[in-house]
Amino acid sequence: MDKAVLHRVPEVPRSKDTMSNNSTVHNCTIKQENYVFVAVYSLVFLTSLVLNLTALVIFFCSAKSRSHTTVYMTNLALADLLLVLTLPMRICYHLGYELPSFRLCEIIGLVLLVNMYGSIFLLTCMSFDRCMAVCFPMSPRVKEARKKAPFVCLGVWMLTIGASLPIYLPKMIKNQEPNSICFGSSPIYATQPGAVAATLTVGFTIPLTTMLVCSWFMIRAIDRSTVAQMKMINSQKIQRMVTANLTVFLVCFLPYHLLLGLLSKYSNPTLCTAFHHSFLVACLNASLDPIVYYFTTETFQDKVDIENVWRMLPKHNHSSDKNQQSEVPLNT
Repeated sequence: MDKAVLHRVPEVPRSKDTMSNNSTVHNCTIKQENYVFVAVYSLVFLTSLVLNLTALVIFFCSAKSRSHTTVYMTNLALADLLLVLTLPMRICYHLGYELPSFRLCEIIGLVLLVNMYGSIFLLTCMSFDRCMAVCFPMSPRVKEARKKAPFVCLGVWMLTIGASLPIYLPKMIKNQEPNSICFGSSPIYATQPGAVAATLTVGFTIPLTTMLVCSWFMIRAIDRSTVAQMKMINSQKIQRMVTANLTVFLVCFLPYHLLLGLLSKYSNPTLCTAFHHSFLVACLNASLDPIVYYFTTETFQDKVDIENVWRMLPKHNHSSDKNQQSEVPLNT
């Protein structure tokens, strides 16, 4: 074959035989040359590359900023960075260039899948971690559990990689598809009912439910805290930040997973087009994460040292384990 370089080629139509061997979901393809995709992917790539690299430099160089939450944020920035590093190939594809091989296409799809769901799970872990810190600020067990953040992050990486490899490896070994439809078709897991079900439940519904419950408990605990009642922190600002985090998560990931579920049951051109555009919106999360979580962290870290204030309060000497849940949030 020719050298492994990108070259411009006309789109190759899929044969009826190839289409008949796949599910209707896999027939969901879009035109290769698409400058809307080129523009959005380019914007996401540039902004996310700068923001996440900056975040990683700050996290690694500033010992002052290191905390349990920062461990999650460092891994989140790394996941988002790895995700956007796959976008240049997509940009080239939608400019009309053919990739060197279909196997490369599948490797890029695997990397993107691992890091997209890695981001979702890390966002969920961050939400749960902060909820525990806010609702149980003085609990020794919670403090000890939060120290396991590096192992939790390792577990997230193992889960996403381990769950994604069985989906992509068989396809990469067979390598039967023409590379001209690489990024124009639906992802491999969309053609597998079991993978779709697992993606919608474990990959989205459970994380979303966890974040909603944790956010509700956090807002409730902050409203009832002594420090908030004494106006020593701006509880409304913290609530707005929690709401902003949830909003970004929903805006980025809800359309994609909703359309993935619909597309696995119904096949029509409108759903197909909407599904591919929802993937663009999901990728925006890589640019929004550094912005939203930077301000959220500042909101929690730049306030008074909550634990010290709590110790100075008169009711501290008469507190019980039952009161821990409604006292004050711990600086995260």
